[in-house]
Amino acid sequence: MDYPEELIKKLVQIARDLRISAIEMIYRRGQGHPGGALSSAEIISTLFFHYLKIDPKNPDWEERDRFILSKGHACAVLYPALAKLGFFPEEDLLKWGNIGHHLQAHPDRLKTPGIDMNTGFLGHGICVGAGLCLAGRLKGKDYRTYVLVGDGECQAGIIWEGAMISAKYKLSSLCVIVDYNDVQLDGFVHDIMPIEPFVDKWKAFNWAVLEIDGHNIREILNALDKAKEIHDKPTVIIAHTVKGKGVSFMENRSAWHGKAPDEKEYLQAMEELKRDE
Repeated sequence: MDYPEELIKKLVQIARDLRISAIEMIYRRGQGHPGGALSSAEIISTLFFHYLKIDPKNPDWEERDRFILSKGHACAVLYPALAKLGFFPEEDLLKWGNIGHHLQAHPDRLKTPGIDMNTGFLGHGICVGAGLCLAGRLKGKDYRTYVLVGDGECQAGIIWEGAMISAKYKLSSLCVIVDYNDVQLDGFVHDIMPIEPFVDKWKAFNWAVLEIDGHNIREILNALDKAKEIHDKPTVIIAHTVKGKGVSFMENRSAWHGKAPDEKEYLQAMEELKRDE
């Protein structure tokens, strides 16, 4: 589809806003995972502010699309999106991670409106997503399920168990998006436990495979459109991204997988992220 430039600019700005919020939250809390939050900002922006069929006033709406942040440690980019949409007040972000608060260090569907699955223990998102798709099929519902996973997460065997069952039942309502930034906690994915040939793996598991620039809004939109047109198998969108995108000293650095910036680093990050506003 030929999407209007106005929409693209809007989603780009929202992605920038989500990055700013994520860094502010992580700095304020003194903990968090900036690298993978920043790398997935355009994906979250596009899904939540244009693509997903959801209703903030009715978070448990039966007909809604489902979204699973399988890489739950990146929730610092998801919570601001939910708040911006009105699932809960934006001031709640100030209490992220506080004991007893509904916004925890990893998503909890029993506490937070807009969350469809508890995540944090990596690898389970695709399996649960498959279950949601099967449930929708049994109930005659036409909702779609989107699962965002990390590339390091794809080193886990349970990812491929989920891939197998999804292909077996031809779950075309399932769309997995891989945040492929090639950096995990201790270094580069290709050094620690290579996942290539990644495209061939998914094809061997009988998935439709699309490859995109995960920071290009138009490519994200078009890939999501193509996934909807595939009716005989699940789809995986391999989104090539940059860990720590938007903050120069965080980009492609494993040290920023799970570390909060100090005051000097925070101020520099804010300056860089707000430069193009």
